[in-house]
Amino acid sequence: MYSSDLSAFVTFSREEWANLAQSAELPLTAADIQHLAALGDPITLAEVDAIYRPLTALMHMYARNTERLFSESKNFLGFNELRVPWIVGIAGSVSAGKSTVARLLRELLSRSPQTPRVDLVTTDGFLLPNKVLDQRRLLTRKGFPESYDRRAILAFLAAVKSGRRHVTAPVYDHVTYDIVPNEYIVVDRPDILIVEGLNVLQPAPGIAAHEFSAVSDFFDFTIYVDAPEDALERWYIERFLKLRSTAFTNDASYFRNYANLTDDQARETARQIWGAINLPNLRHNIAPTRNRATVVLTKGEEHNIEQVKVRKL
Repeated sequence: MYSSDLSAFVTFSREEWANLAQSAELPLTAADIQHLAALGDPITLAEVDAIYRPLTALMHMYARNTERLFSESKNFLGFNELRVPWIVGIAGSVSAGKSTVARLLRELLSRSPQTPRVDLVTTDGFLLPNKVLDQRRLLTRKGFPESYDRRAILAFLAAVKSGRRHVTAPVYDHVTYDIVPNEYIVVDRPDILIVEGLNVLQPAPGIAAHEFSAVSDFFDFTIYVDAPEDALERWYIERFLKLRSTAFTNDASYFRNYANLTDDQARETARQIWGAINLPNLRHNIAPTRNRATVVLTKGEEHNIEQVKVRKL
């Protein structure tokens, strides 16, 4: 059975977790899964059935009880506020597969009559423009906490959580490796908003000067996608090799000069980028936030979730 000794989490093996929520419907097909999977992040219908069906059922349970608490508080306190979006934060390293997790959960949650409107925003859109990063000598630290417009993220989430209509978030282009000028995602009071990003579980830096000083202050439910460092590095290199013959060949690509690398050169380049940027960011900024999550999904060497931790209430 699960382990819970001297821990803030209840830990389930893959088999134990898969046995949960067997009566819950799985509203996705194999074709849906293939469409949602990110480059280099394989996922199967069996994986979705074993891991994401119970996870979705758990999230609906949390959302329903949040709704009930809101209704009871509203009646007790005598206020007349509208129910605001339930916000989910998803964190994890580069190449961990958090984007696939976010897209899967958006589809699964949105196919429930209880939460038909589910939006997804990534914090990539809140990266500072390359011009600003260059001026601040931060281009080689893209993805580190200091490379984001933190005030803009907090203002966006504060507006969503206050129930404001038509809140906008910037758009990031992974081909040009930069913010797209005058292009925005509009979030208009969804039932659920999923926010995915490397550092979304980080605590506020220094002494909090405002009512809400950390992105995670706005989250109702959080997920950390975990994996061994050596697997993350291997997946990053494999993805880099695939991008070399796809996105990098685009004339508009920021990484166009990598398209003509040999296999050995591409592997070495990816290994250097991982070691200089992604690994330090993982160790110093991302991994330390793991235990702040509601749920930790731990992957094995082949991308399959091998263990699920759920924070005790």
